[in-house]
Amino acid sequence: MKKIWPFSFYFLYFGAFASLAPFFVIFYQGLGFTGTQIGLLTGVAPLITLVATPIGTGLADATRRHKLIMGLGLFMAVIFGVVLPVLKGFAAVCILVALYNFFMAPVGSLADSATMTMLGDEKAMYGRVRLGGTFGWGILAPIAGILVQHYGLGIGFWMFTTIMVINFMVSQKFDYGQSQQGQASSNGGIWLLLQDKKWIFFLAAAFLSGIGTYSVASYLYPYMAEMGATETQMGITSLMGTLTEIPIFFFGHYLVRRFNSRSLFITAIVLFGIRSLLFAAIDAPAMMYLIQGVSGVIFPMMWLAGVSYADENAPEGLKSTAQGLFGAVSFGFGSAASGFIGGILLESIGGRAMFFVFGVGILVLLALVEGMRRFVIGRAVSQ
Repeated sequence: MKKIWPFSFYFLYFGAFASLAPFFVIFYQGLGFTGTQIGLLTGVAPLITLVATPIGTGLADATRRHKLIMGLGLFMAVIFGVVLPVLKGFAAVCILVALYNFFMAPVGSLADSATMTMLGDEKAMYGRVRLGGTFGWGILAPIAGILVQHYGLGIGFWMFTTIMVINFMVSQKFDYGQSQQGQASSNGGIWLLLQDKKWIFFLAAAFLSGIGTYSVASYLYPYMAEMGATETQMGITSLMGTLTEIPIFFFGHYLVRRFNSRSLFITAIVLFGIRSLLFAAIDAPAMMYLIQGVSGVIFPMMWLAGVSYADENAPEGLKSTAQGLFGAVSFGFGSAASGFIGGILLESIGGRAMFFVFGVGILVLLALVEGMRRFVIGRAVSQ
């Protein structure tokens, strides 16, 4: 019965984002913001996440106030959904976006930590619980696309706000376990993790996973708009991507056991780079259906492997901190880089060339990271 609460949380959490997040750039364009301003807004949000996520999760581990910190984040999401539509000036929007991202930053990592704790000896089943998020996004993304096309972006904000109110109540059912709550982060917390060479190279790869994920989440819809796609087509594209997530989340524990979490993680990042190059190669919105349908396996593969690796390599009492560090680098540092760069590239060279740059960048940087890892680890073994 405990599994129903994290499953429901993920359904609502990602369903809320599906109703609004893909339209952020279009919303900013509607306010008349420049490409640089849009790049700043999309880039500063994950940059705040980079700092706020380990702070929030570390504080939760140290004070044993996991539910309170998560509740504050969800409450801020409600405020964000109500206030943002009425703002017009760039400075006001920027301040609200910053506050929203600061308080929301640890929520996803705290949910992952609680889920792994509540699963107990069935941690391998995380993917099936996390499947709730896939269903939430897959069901609500096309619904939001249709509603926004007919009634405007305002309906997306109200969907987001309503769902977050419900999810606040669901989040209070989470259990973080006695062993996790009984350990404070006085042993160095994040710095203890960063002393481990395995974590350094894992986080370098996580940075690239953030670029691969966030560049599509933020700039796929504007790229489709360049091609003349409607909001309904955008929603269908999201649906195609989420449908193919289902088998990976459902059977993902077999993949983790067969290939190990790190190998699976690296494979997913390679596929992120290839997907970006495929986006750059097409010239019609309908082709997006095919690419998203095939590439929908990438995100769940990456996320299952990343969460599993962080849980496997976290010291006792630092499970939330470890998940927070992974989330901070992936959806903080990596997402910030793609947000800043993407906004400028989209305005200056267009969506097609932008995705080409992202694809080449991900593959080249991953090759460098893996080359350095093998050199450093091989040298350590030889000594």
